[in-house]
Amino acid sequence: MKPQVFAIVILALMTGGCAVSEKKAASMFDSSDSNQPGVSQSDDEFGLFEDELAGQVVKVADPLESLNRIMHGINDILYFWVVKPVTHVYKAVAPKPVRLGIGNFFDNLTTPARFANCLLQGKNQAAGKELHRFVVNTTAGVLGFGDPAQDRYGLKPTEEDLGQTLAVYGLGDGFYVVWPLLGPSTLRDSVGIVGDYFLNPVRYVEPQEASIGISAVSVTNEGSFHIGEYEAFKLAAVDTYVAMRNAYIQYRSKQIKE
Repeated sequence: MKPQVFAIVILALMTGGCAVSEKKAASMFDSSDSNQPGVSQSDDEFGLFEDELAGQVVKVADPLESLNRIMHGINDILYFWVVKPVTHVYKAVAPKPVRLGIGNFFDNLTTPARFANCLLQGKNQAAGKELHRFVVNTTAGVLGFGDPAQDRYGLKPTEEDLGQTLAVYGLGDGFYVVWPLLGPSTLRDSVGIVGDYFLNPVRYVEPQEASIGISAVSVTNEGSFHIGEYEAFKLAAVDTYVAMRNAYIQYRSKQIKE
């Protein structure tokens, strides 16, 4: 592998993994924009969330806790030293309307995975909505850069993935694992990530360097909307590893039930 390609792979993995973790944190905690003054409000929100979790935490086996904590620490370092600086630069050069359009494009592009998982879960109405969204956004939305399906018709995307599908079929979490660069997951969700990867059209873009570059843009673009939320999470948590594990499992449990 050429040195340039290797560098792109590392950057894409770093950006992708930590941005995914950051996105999960944003979805799990639904914190306010950390760019706004007054972190105390976010602290209060996280505190209330942790109080709620204390009474209803979904248990998961964690036999790899020692290794997971090391990976958690490595990902934390990568976030502050690589991902955050890159994302800040990207946000500075890409205006919000541009980033929103790019986000819409990639959301439209990943319709096959959501459509397939809706069908596998027997959610035929949701599958039909995904297909409807794809047709409307690809045409009226100009290849998906716009989202008229939601803006005009109120058709919101369904957040279904293979990890949720496997859970619906009775497969348990297995055990908790923190992947280097990819962040928190479970054995079941890790299998789901691999399956969904093959349903992503970007996976089949040639040459490989182009596919990696497109993926890097996608995750960096997503992360640009959540800068600062991980910092707020860290400030509110006594033990960030335990807090992240509990929040991730609770978040996934809620997704599966919906």
